[in-house]
Amino acid sequence: MKLLVFVLNNEEFLEEALEAYVEAGVTGATILDSEGMGRFLAYEVPLFAGFKEFMKGNKPYNKTILSVIRDESTLERLKGIIDPLIGGLDNPGTGIMFTVPVDWVAGLVPEEEEV
Repeated sequence: MKLLVFVLNNEEFLEEALEAYVEAGVTGATILDSEGMGRFLAYEVPLFAGFKEFMKGNKPYNKTILSVIRDESTLERLKGIIDPLIGGLDNPGTGIMFTVPVDWVAGLVPEEEEV
């Protein structure tokens, strides 16, 4: 199992991204409001106020989606749907997606009960 972390930079794609999760077989996720470091520094730390010009045109807030993925095939299906949906993760400003190994978990719905 893996923890999938997906920081979606354009909130407008959230609904479609969640539909992609369901289509790929991901049955649960947690969605967090998040903010990039550059935005925080530019607007909250006076020393970095010059970043405001650099940040023009960037979305100020993101959505971070956390989900436990049981198998590699589900992850590959999801990546294949999400990547073109948001304009390609290789392009700056679209988002970032990564996994972290999960050694132990409690509270997940057993696979046989998933819809």
